[in-house]
Amino acid sequence: MKEERIIFHIDVNNAFLSWTAVDMLRRGATEDIRNIPSVIGGDEDARRGIVVAKSPVAKKYGVKTAETLYQARRKCPGLKVFPANHELYKRESDKLYQYYLQFTPTVERFSVDECFLDMTGTHYLYDDLIRLAYQMKDEIHEKFGITVNVGIANNRLCAKMASDFEKPNKVHTLFASEVEEKMWPLDVGDLLFIGKRSAETLKALGIHTIGELAKTDVSLLTKYFKSNAIYMHNASLGIDDTPVTSERAERKSISTTATLPFDVTDKSYIRKMLLSQADEVGLEAREKKLYATSIAIIIRTDAFVNYSHQCKLENPTNVSEDIFKKAYALFERAWKGEPIRLIGIRLGNFIKTNMTQISLFDTDTVDDGSSKVQEAVDQIRSKFGKDIIMPASLKEEGSDRDGK
Repeated sequence: MKEERIIFHIDVNNAFLSWTAVDMLRRGATEDIRNIPSVIGGDEDARRGIVVAKSPVAKKYGVKTAETLYQARRKCPGLKVFPANHELYKRESDKLYQYYLQFTPTVERFSVDECFLDMTGTHYLYDDLIRLAYQMKDEIHEKFGITVNVGIANNRLCAKMASDFEKPNKVHTLFASEVEEKMWPLDVGDLLFIGKRSAETLKALGIHTIGELAKTDVSLLTKYFKSNAIYMHNASLGIDDTPVTSERAERKSISTTATLPFDVTDKSYIRKMLLSQADEVGLEAREKKLYATSIAIIIRTDAFVNYSHQCKLENPTNVSEDIFKKAYALFERAWKGEPIRLIGIRLGNFIKTNMTQISLFDTDTVDDGSSKVQEAVDQIRSKFGKDIIMPASLKEEGSDRDGK
């Protein structure tokens, strides 16, 4: 008999603001920004000031994620704004990932602040997995100064749904036997990967709850949602066979993705994310002394439709600036203009040389020197900090011709 799957989904509560608060306290701040009206926001001077994350106090004033800082300040005149720090978030995410590996080798990052843990079979190590979840939640608060929600279920979908129940600092279960009681009464828009437009269509059809969706004939759903209909119906029944994929397995690619804090249509915001991601995957490739011969851009829309666009590289590379230029060009070709929920870069088909072909007919090769320049830059940044030096196109885009 096949062993019953047990999946944890652990989600950091208000991650960006919480990590910023903890970092400030470590550096000697006397005020915890989680306890005052505060937000993580964009650059107000560049007129791109948008609320990325908000404190519970700011929320009480009606401040909302994705609204402009101007709107937020009108609601809360004393609001304090702090810049996003994606490098910090990545470091803190890595610390949590290493902590999770103490309990199971099968851990998958869903986003920078969310992980799935496959706990199947670990009951031989832990007598009570629900009690273990509470222990982990409390230890995370003690060790890292943040709170998390833990969802426990028989698959990824239900574990994710469970962790989104009442917040913060909670443990919830959504086992197969609990789907009808706990999930079916929820609004259909709360179902994982049901976007706003799909939810509106469902409600126009008279389907308002997840339970009503579960009882709807698939043929009717197919008429309106095509191939997504089967997913929607299975999800409403709590069915999901997707495995948890461990990063510790041998990797044939290097990738990074970011789930955005709000639906994004601003190309300049995406450009900044790709700048950071190109630097991240480029550094990992350089550390492993690998050169990519293919690159892909990964996009998830607000309707949770995933698509990617990839190409082969004429010249193998692990140089961040080269990766960014190609990734951004791919993005511009691939993007259909929809609001974006997730963006990422993937490098693949690695080789261990960066020799560049001189011409189509000449088999002699030459190293163009860019990798050596990048290596020197890495050494300087390793010694003095990441922001001390970087290629011009990886700096804040004061003269960004593409970031309209």
